[in-house]
Amino acid sequence: MVRIMSVLNTWVYRWSGGRIGGRFLHGAPVCLLTTTGRRSGQPRVAPLLYLRDGDAVVVVASKGGMSRHPAWYLNVESDPEVEVQIGAQTTPMRARRASDEEKAKLWPRLVAMYPDYDDYEARTERDIPVVVLEPR
Repeated sequence: MVRIMSVLNTWVYRWSGGRIGGRFLHGAPVCLLTTTGRRSGQPRVAPLLYLRDGDAVVVVASKGGMSRHPAWYLNVESDPEVEVQIGAQTTPMRARRASDEEKAKLWPRLVAMYPDYDDYEARTERDIPVVVLEPR
């Protein structure tokens, strides 16, 4: 069901330039992250909540607090060259995992944007990665 909703949200987001599907619960903004599939080599798109931090875009590999990392995060580990669409604008970016110090500074802002992140973190034993996307 999550996969179907993601595909539908991606299509509507692209069709509307982000006017529809550009906000989630609590008003959190949504971007489209395009990665390269680590096995297939094909483009993979994931709608994700994001936070602006200067020129960078920050996303969270929470997967709802599940025990494994989301596929998009594994793709980013394999190939950090990504594209990010915010609204109608697409930007080539490079992804990297935030350091522990960066995560400690960003986490309160991320939770303020989307309070469920704290629940996700409490639900899992894995360290939920915070990913910083910087313009190339």
